[in-house]
Amino acid sequence: MPSFQTFKDLSITFKKHPVSDDLVQVKDKAAIIQSITALLLTNKGERPFNRRIGSDIRKSLFEPLDYGSAGIIKSAIAEVLNLYEPRIRVSSIICYPNGAMNGYDIELSFVIIGREDTPVAVEFFLERTR
Repeated sequence: MPSFQTFKDLSITFKKHPVSDDLVQVKDKAAIIQSITALLLTNKGERPFNRRIGSDIRKSLFEPLDYGSAGIIKSAIAEVLNLYEPRIRVSSIICYPNGAMNGYDIELSFVIIGREDTPVAVEFFLERTR
């Protein structure tokens, strides 16, 4: 019987489980995707005791909406995931500007290290907020 690691984290909603009254947990792929989202949306310097964690993706959202800025965002995503998410190996990152919606479409594909799962693909949209 193959053995593999199980990853658990608390849900960012902080809802309680209806039966056990504990906080709801997210597991495996959902836990890793939640961690990736937190890393990408955290600005460098925001975490009180580790100011290096995070990415400066939000700064790039106020640059011209072009493929140059998309390349900067793609590099920032690759850097933060390689440094701070040791559970995955990034297969591909595709970032392209979406002029109609005034933001960037991101497609991220990764493999969970130490598991025989299929690659995980995540798509999300980055846009400026006021």
